[in-house]
Amino acid sequence: MGLIVQKFGGTSVATPEKIHAACRKAIAAQERGNQVVVVVSAMGDTTDDLIELAQKVCQYNAIQTIPPKREMDQLLVTGEQVTIALMAMGIHAQGHQAISFTGGQIGLITDSVFSKARIQSINKQRIFEQLHAGKIVIIAGFQGITEDGDYTTLGRGGSNATLVAVGAVLKADVCENFTDVDGIYTADPRIVKNARKIDRISYDEMLELSGLGASVLQTRAVEFAKKYNVPLHVRNSAHDGEGTWIVAENPNMEHIVVSGAALKKDLTRVTLKGVPDRPGIAARVFGEIAAANIVVDDIIQNVMDDNTANVSFTVEHGELNDLKSVVEKLLKELGGNAKAAYQGDLSKVSVVGVGMRVHTGVAQRMFGALAGAGINIQNITTSEIKISCIIRKEDGPKALQLVHDAFELEKTR
Repeated sequence: MGLIVQKFGGTSVATPEKIHAACRKAIAAQERGNQVVVVVSAMGDTTDDLIELAQKVCQYNAIQTIPPKREMDQLLVTGEQVTIALMAMGIHAQGHQAISFTGGQIGLITDSVFSKARIQSINKQRIFEQLHAGKIVIIAGFQGITEDGDYTTLGRGGSNATLVAVGAVLKADVCENFTDVDGIYTADPRIVKNARKIDRISYDEMLELSGLGASVLQTRAVEFAKKYNVPLHVRNSAHDGEGTWIVAENPNMEHIVVSGAALKKDLTRVTLKGVPDRPGIAARVFGEIAAANIVVDDIIQNVMDDNTANVSFTVEHGELNDLKSVVEKLLKELGGNAKAAYQGDLSKVSVVGVGMRVHTGVAQRMFGALAGAGINIQNITTSEIKISCIIRKEDGPKALQLVHDAFELEKTR
């Protein structure tokens, strides 16, 4: 007997008919002799609708306030709680046994960083008790609970983190991520029409692509999968065809120079000007930003002639409100002529592949494709298996298509 953890995203449980279809997949897996755990997201656009509702409530006397993060988490966890109950009811209606649990009910403990909580532990006892009783266990994704009993959420796409964390603690044979696409593509198929589905991709490649804008899997979910060597299968909930397997790297993968391309659409460059040029300042700046749980990227420091430095970095647009309060505090502490400048309307186009470790000429090929179309590169960052370029936001979709075509990613390898 195997153990399978399945996850159904919001579009896969958006209607009663789709919930019943998801139920049939879970039941079929159990009838093949497996123990089955199902992680679910909120139905359809429920999370977005709740966010919009909160924003409306927080506008008072023509003044828009920011909802407290704790209260937002209290609100947003309700979406998944609706789905788990309906999913369990659907399985019962089809003649099988199921039981639903919130994150708190299975002891999914997180830290207390509201809206971006990290999973610390899961109590597997209650899950196994119900599996041994022959039930399909339904778990709310995206949510957990602190040691003090507060609800938390795991960030956008957090149900994927729940999927893999549960799979890791239960030592599942496979985690199946059912969504509305056939798998992982060489680029976003909504932008690049000749994008090709990838059959197998390494954890490291998927980790880079997730962090660079590929939205099918949350970065933390891939980190969990790699750390605990959990095979991940991204599949389409509309049919039973093979999707994309995310697995440990093997030598055969190195013959593929570039596996995929990605676009991060909404970036803002923040430049701190007139920062004192002395040891410890950069650590202080980024320490304060990290303490606010803000993720930064593409850091550049330029030393000026007056013993000051300009420090630039990029953040996603959604981080700006939190970041600006941190920056204002830093500028007051640094004193002098330190000031901040913000440049929006940027995006980042990237290529990823483990084959870059053993092949040359990747950068020249990418830069040449962009230059040929008159797209200016404002900044370049690299790692062992990726190359990224900061460009104007308006050039983003065109740039993604260009680099995809430059590496002939549409061709089967």
